[in-house]
Amino acid sequence: MLVDGLRSRMAGEAPDKMARVEVIVNTARMARRISSLFDDGATTLLPRLRLLGDFSRDVSADLPPAASPLRQRFELIQLITRLLEREPDLASRASIYDLADSLAGLFDEMSGEGVAVDAIEALDVSDQSGHWARAQHFFAIARHFLENVDSAPGTEARQRMAIERLATKWETSPPHHPVILAGSTGSRGTMMLLMQAVAKLPQGAIVLPGFDTDMPTSVWTQMADAMEAEDHPQYRFRKLMDNLSIGAQDVAEWHPCTPPSAVRNRLVSLAMRPAPVTDQWLSEGPSLGPLSEASQDITLIEATTQREEALVIAARMRKAAQDGQTCALISPDRMLTRQVTAALDRWRIVPDDSAGQPLQLSPPGRFLRHVSTLFQRKLTSEALLTQLKHPLTHSGSDRGSHLLWTRELELWIRRKAVTYPDANTLRMCAVTLDSVDDSWIEWVADCFCDKELHGEIELSDRLEEHITLGERIAAGQSDGSGGLWQEAAGRKARKVVDDLQTHASVAGPITAQDYGDLFGAVLAHEEVRDRDEGHPHILIWGTLEARVQGADLVILGGLNEGSWPEAPSPDPWLNRKMRHDAGLLLPERRIGLSAHDFQQAVGAPEVWITRAIRSDEAETVPSRWVNRLLNLMGGLPEQGGADALQEMRARGQEWIDRIHTLETFREETPAARPSPIPPQAARPRQLSVTEIKRLIRDPYAIYAKHVLRLRPLDPLMRTPDALLRGIIVHEILEQLIKESVEQGIAVTRQRILEISETVLAQNVPWPTARALWKARLERISDHIVAGEAQRRMRATPVAFEARAKDRIEVLDFTLTGTADRLDRTPEGDLILYDYKTGSPPSQDEQTHFDKQLLLEAAMAERGGFRDIDPAKVADAVYIGLGPKPKDQPAPLSEKPIEDVWEDFTRLIAAYLSDGKGFTSRRAMRSEADDGDYDQLARFGEWDATDDPEPEALT
Repeated sequence: MLVDGLRSRMAGEAPDKMARVEVIVNTARMARRISSLFDDGATTLLPRLRLLGDFSRDVSADLPPAASPLRQRFELIQLITRLLEREPDLASRASIYDLADSLAGLFDEMSGEGVAVDAIEALDVSDQSGHWARAQHFFAIARHFLENVDSAPGTEARQRMAIERLATKWETSPPHHPVILAGSTGSRGTMMLLMQAVAKLPQGAIVLPGFDTDMPTSVWTQMADAMEAEDHPQYRFRKLMDNLSIGAQDVAEWHPCTPPSAVRNRLVSLAMRPAPVTDQWLSEGPSLGPLSEASQDITLIEATTQREEALVIAARMRKAAQDGQTCALISPDRMLTRQVTAALDRWRIVPDDSAGQPLQLSPPGRFLRHVSTLFQRKLTSEALLTQLKHPLTHSGSDRGSHLLWTRELELWIRRKAVTYPDANTLRMCAVTLDSVDDSWIEWVADCFCDKELHGEIELSDRLEEHITLGERIAAGQSDGSGGLWQEAAGRKARKVVDDLQTHASVAGPITAQDYGDLFGAVLAHEEVRDRDEGHPHILIWGTLEARVQGADLVILGGLNEGSWPEAPSPDPWLNRKMRHDAGLLLPERRIGLSAHDFQQAVGAPEVWITRAIRSDEAETVPSRWVNRLLNLMGGLPEQGGADALQEMRARGQEWIDRIHTLETFREETPAARPSPIPPQAARPRQLSVTEIKRLIRDPYAIYAKHVLRLRPLDPLMRTPDALLRGIIVHEILEQLIKESVEQGIAVTRQRILEISETVLAQNVPWPTARALWKARLERISDHIVAGEAQRRMRATPVAFEARAKDRIEVLDFTLTGTADRLDRTPEGDLILYDYKTGSPPSQDEQTHFDKQLLLEAAMAERGGFRDIDPAKVADAVYIGLGPKPKDQPAPLSEKPIEDVWEDFTRLIAAYLSDGKGFTSRRAMRSEADDGDYDQLARFGEWDATDDPEPEALT
């Protein structure tokens, strides 16, 4: 419409007249759009397109250059750091950069709105909380940032100074060519000044976006009170008209055009009336006529969840792409737009997103943030492999070999349970694995190990260390910086880093943790966008971009309170009353701007209004504008409002049903409970005594481990779990009893704690776990001492971690085992002990399931233990070392050794010779117990009540 109006006004004029027209716009996107429209039309010279910044530069050549925003924030960081040192309860240290950013933004706002720092200091906070008084006091410390505005102005302050100078110049020497300002609502003070200056020019014009010509003069008159009407979409125009001393009737039409739906515009205009005059719904509603015409091109989507909303939007955008229709999603909710982008990937559609991607989430952004953590804490296996697998790591050369060696290193780390790798540990990997290159391991050790930089260090030095290390890691075993600074994201990251390096000297010393927070916050404020990547007709716009562009189909997404309009950002410096008293922007002004964007966008040829009924936390509240529209339509039954509303919902429900169909998959027959019977040659011929319990309870796990030879992948990060605790306790008791026997040292509580201290320090790198486990050992140490005294009176220890092996020749089967401890009585009998940090199995469990001690006793009597002659087993006992320590003997009296071995032989024969199926979860202790191979067995498609289906395998 702006271009059509220009062409119409310049029709019949000399060609050079169009070139003399000066058009001021506030975004580069709008300038490109205007240029594109001229290119698509009849041949003509282009007007002079000027951005606000370029426009003000002509009269600001002698003004001091604008201070760097980053430098200003670094200076504020030092002030805020000292403030938090004095008053740590004001905010956390991690928020230092955010506080500096918000304070710098407040200073810019004050400059743009013409509010002096004295106005802040003069505010009456006597009836406010102490927090606001402290914030006001802090302004006295930071006021020099505004007092020095003449010598070192911020960007916003310099722009206002330029506009004020320009307005003064125009008063005496107005330009002799047309000056047109288009696309601005005047929501900021600086722009409002410029709009007033342009309007007073002899050939000046302001083209207002989305001016409501359907609103009666009486309503314009009633919007004088900002506190009541500032959230109205047209209030900024009323403010502009007041400043120009004109009324709505004096605003002329720029260019005659037919809106897509004039009756819809009247409907929305009435729905958006200020709250004090909503009684006009009753008086003016009937004059709208049948509402079916107004709503025929509106679809209302009320999805159950935000995911469903995103899927529906993506499906409609996909259809638009197929039909060659231009479709734009407009939403300030970046979470929704990212979900829509992800959903579109199903059809290999990449939308043209005007916002791009936050730099911190781009590959170089993530890479550099990972590198910064190396200086903050001790290197973990997880952090090391995360960095090694990043696509920019070792991107200089030989990336394939790097990935192969990384895989081998990861498997070695998992197998060796390395939690905190160091240089010596990594070199051990090179010695152990011939498949890993020694020079590569040295490169890994040099780049990643021992990089912590504790204490406060100058930001410039930290940044230099950070970037140097990042480039080394990216280059790999070659020169340069690999792919770190390549592509659009890399170039943007390089620019940010250069800016940081320029001003880092201002920031002063900083800790590694604060540096990581600051670096991440700086990246979070930047975005990167590839203009050539997106689909030309599938667009995602912010509300600002939507003001100057149109589309065949406009989808207004995320129309819930808190999303559109957005919830106001928390202001740690000024509350609402203080802002109002000082003359700064109020939340209502931002809401009014969002309302204006909604009113303008909803006038498109075809419109979708979408919202999610529920969020992740709770039920949502519809946007106030959607609420108004639906309530107005629902309250006009005689105009068919209720029926029209139902039709809008029906069109939306049709698309929701399509998504449900898309998400509904054909039901497959559930898997049967497996009970494989492998070929006899493939059946396991050797098991340990600890695996016999698993063979009884979950035979399928034995089949998966020994026949299929599948092993659960060891965890990347060793954790202080029950298994490790058991290993630690076994080692402590073995050292304790060994030295007691060999050196004749008494078993005492003090000695237990001394050995515990050493073993825990060597094997448990988690301070909290060490303290907890040491406390547990202290609690049971008296029980250990008393129990050991009784055991010594009965027998003498003769072996620790004794290995045993016995064969069933007729079945070609070998049973192996390891006894924690063997004692011999004066009569020559043996006593077996096994340490249990959990609850020992009961006698019934040992009889039917947990046969470890019984089988070890049988092997001892059959001469299965190495270097120990066969002897009668007088007893076998579990020494319980849990929270409630208790010794649990094996039921040798109820279950003679001969019967134990005979039962065991029959059990093994059933699987090895009789062809019994290895049934999954045959006799689990509890249905809640997890098995390592439950997923392979597809447990969940069947349960324990299902009969197993034996399957003979070949």
